[in-house]
Amino acid sequence: MKEQMNQNVVLHLAQDDSDRYINNIELQESERKYRRIFEYSMDGLMLWNDDYRIVDINSMASQMFGTTKDYLMGHFILDLFKYHQENQEEILQHIEHVIQYGDFGSVIKIETKDGIEKYFDLSTKKGMVDGLNFTVFKDVTESAKMQEQLRKSDRLTVIGELAAGIAHEIRNPMTALKGFIQLLEGSIKSEHAMYYSVITSELARIDSIINEFLVLSKPKAIKFQEIDVNQIIKETLDLLSAQAVLYNVQFDAKYESNLTSLYCEPNQLKKVFINIIKNAIEGMPNGGRITITLNQEEKSQIRISIQDEGIGIPKENLKRLGEPFYTSKERGTGLGLMVCYKIIDEHKGTIQVESEEGIGTTFHLTLPLGLDRLFA
Repeated sequence: MKEQMNQNVVLHLAQDDSDRYINNIELQESERKYRRIFEYSMDGLMLWNDDYRIVDINSMASQMFGTTKDYLMGHFILDLFKYHQENQEEILQHIEHVIQYGDFGSVIKIETKDGIEKYFDLSTKKGMVDGLNFTVFKDVTESAKMQEQLRKSDRLTVIGELAAGIAHEIRNPMTALKGFIQLLEGSIKSEHAMYYSVITSELARIDSIINEFLVLSKPKAIKFQEIDVNQIIKETLDLLSAQAVLYNVQFDAKYESNLTSLYCEPNQLKKVFINIIKNAIEGMPNGGRITITLNQEEKSQIRISIQDEGIGIPKENLKRLGEPFYTSKERGTGLGLMVCYKIIDEHKGTIQVESEEGIGTTFHLTLPLGLDRLFA
C-alpha cells in the first residue's frame, strides 16, 4: 500500500514537472511572438519607466530618430530630441498629460539632420505593464503635409477672390489719376518737379501691387511653350543689370549648354526669376555676388539655384516664406514670393530655400521636363 502511494506521488510530481515544462515552452513561444510583433511593427514602439528612461524600443522607432536601439537603451526620453530643443517642451507637456490623465496623444514636428521636416503622432498609455509606460510613434508626415497644402489652397482661393475685387476697384480710379497726372506734366514748374516724380513713382508702385493681386486672382489660360531656360535667365539678368550696378552686385550665371528645352510659360517664369533675384539684390546692402546655376537632374527635371551673399533669413521665418502679406521689407507687400510659389506650383515644380544669417540665402527651383510630366 505504501509502495503504491509512493508511486502515485512520483507520478504526480512527474506530471507537475511535465506541465511546468509545457507551460514554460508555451510561455517562451508566447514571448517570442510578442517580441516579433514588437520588433517588426510598422509603428515605432517604446517602453519607458517612471524615471523617464527607455527600457525597450523597437527598430522602427530608432530609425525614425536616426540612431540605434543599443544607443537609446537606458537613455532618458528627452535624449530622443536632443537635436530638437524646440520639441523638448512639447514632450514634457505630453508626459505631464500622461501622468495626469493616464493616456494622451499629440502630434509633434521635428527636423532631421538633413533639414527634412517630419511629423510624428505620439500615443502613450501609463502603466501598460507594472512600472512601465508604453508609447507608439506613427510617422504622419504625408497626411500632415497634405492637410497643410489644403489649408494653403483654401487660403489662396480666399485671397484670390479678395484680390480680384480689390484690384478691379482700384484700377479704375488709378487709370484716371495716371491720365490726369500725365496731362499736368507740361505745366509742372521746376520747383515742383520732385513732387511730380514722387507721385508718378508711387502710382507705378500701386500699379505693380495691383498686377500682383491680379496674378493671385482667377486662374488664367496659360500658353506653355518649349523654350530654353538659359534664355529666360539671360533676359532676366539683362533687365536687372542696372539695379545690380546701383547696389554694387555682380551676377555669376553658370549656364548649362546641354539643357533639354522646358515646357513652360516664359513670361511667368521670368516673373519668378525677377522677383527672387530682386530680393537677393536688395538683401545685399553692401553689395556682393549672386550666383545662378542651372542643372539638369537626369532626364526628368531642371534645377535652378539662385544664391546670394546677403543678410540671410532667420530659421524661424523660413517656413513663412510664400505666406500672404509676410515680408521683411519696410515697404513690401509679401505678395511677390506668394506669386512665385503659385507660378512654380502651376508648373508642377517646387521651391526649396536654404539660408544662414550673415552668410546668404539660396533658392532652389525644380521644374519637370516634358508635357507628360507637366500635366500628369
